[in-house]
Amino acid sequence: MSVASSSFRCLHHSDSQNDVAFVNQSGRSSAINKSPNIHLANPLHVPASYHSSNQNHVLVTRCVGAESPAKLVNNVEEASLAPKIEDNDSGGGSDFGGGGSGGGGGGGDGREDDGGGEEFGRLLKFEDVMKEADNRGVNLPSDMWEAAKTTGIREVILSRYLDLQGSGWPLGFAMKHLSMLRNRMLADPSFLFKVGTEVVIDSCCATFAEVQKRGKDFWAEFELYAADLLVGVVVDIALVGMLAPYTRFGQPSISRGLGGRIQHACAALPSSVFEAERPGCRFSVKQRIATYFYKGVLYGSVGFGCGLIGQGIANAIMTAKRSIKKSEEDIPVPPLVKSAALWGVFLAVSSNTRYQIINGLERVVEASPLAKQVPPVAMAFTVGVRFANNIYGGMQFVDWAKWSGVQ
Repeated sequence: MSVASSSFRCLHHSDSQNDVAFVNQSGRSSAINKSPNIHLANPLHVPASYHSSNQNHVLVTRCVGAESPAKLVNNVEEASLAPKIEDNDSGGGSDFGGGGSGGGGGGGDGREDDGGGEEFGRLLKFEDVMKEADNRGVNLPSDMWEAAKTTGIREVILSRYLDLQGSGWPLGFAMKHLSMLRNRMLADPSFLFKVGTEVVIDSCCATFAEVQKRGKDFWAEFELYAADLLVGVVVDIALVGMLAPYTRFGQPSISRGLGGRIQHACAALPSSVFEAERPGCRFSVKQRIATYFYKGVLYGSVGFGCGLIGQGIANAIMTAKRSIKKSEEDIPVPPLVKSAALWGVFLAVSSNTRYQIINGLERVVEASPLAKQVPPVAMAFTVGVRFANNIYGGMQFVDWAKWSGVQ
């Protein structure tokens, strides 16, 4: 790389695109040291001051192998003063990313996406973040404070947190103390609405089906209904939460060895197949495909676990009742492990596919000009598509249960 300017004196010349050194007109040196992990993706913009007190120029240097030549920009404000640096370590320290708890989020390849920066505002420095927090009288959580100090926080993300933490109980309390909920709300303010929609629709559909199925024995078998409903609520929250995008602050701790490499790879995946790219988050086609199978494993685990608990409670209640009073109309007690396995396979295959598609459709609608001008349009679409999904999913599960011999 070489530097040439009437205001600069080149101290060093190297064929390596990672080795840059120069001094300004006053003789004070500044350098970017050679590093195998840092690559200058764009031309380096260096502020240079002439001897004239009323004119500032920006010298744009070109690294060896770069396409754009060196040029001189007369207006400092027209040039970006910070070089764009690519870090080969995926998922590093941006506002959005993967890893962490909760099963998703996507770290991408760690590169900044300028297009997404407009949606989430400029990157605030530590001083700006603390000034905004002090103006609101808010103490930032430790992870947000550390992120502000090391990498900065996006303006919109900070504004959302300051607004949400000031909400009434219980939302304000949850935003301060439950990082899993907080990070999802910061990435998608409609997250709670989607969870609530899923729970209400599924509970109403399940109640209607239970009343039709049990008839006059509904109240006599209310314990079974309550157990099914409770497990259903847990499953609904997991189905929505594991595919929801979330904000990540800081770098997740990853152990070494094979387990660490697997954890690192999973942390770089998007939260869902169709998750939108955001500042610091870019996803390849391979990562999106891998996400489908990874989420399938998570969904299957949740389904098997909830199936064991839910069917176990139901079987225990059925057995206890029949020990007291037997009836010729009693149906056989469903096999516990087989029922749980059915739940696991159903969630891993059917539910995973359907909810991935729903997330993609919601993303398209929310990004449309109409939904941005009239937000209730996106909310109405969410209600409609999730209602249709619950109806179809319930009918499909009954078919699967009959095919497997569980019911």
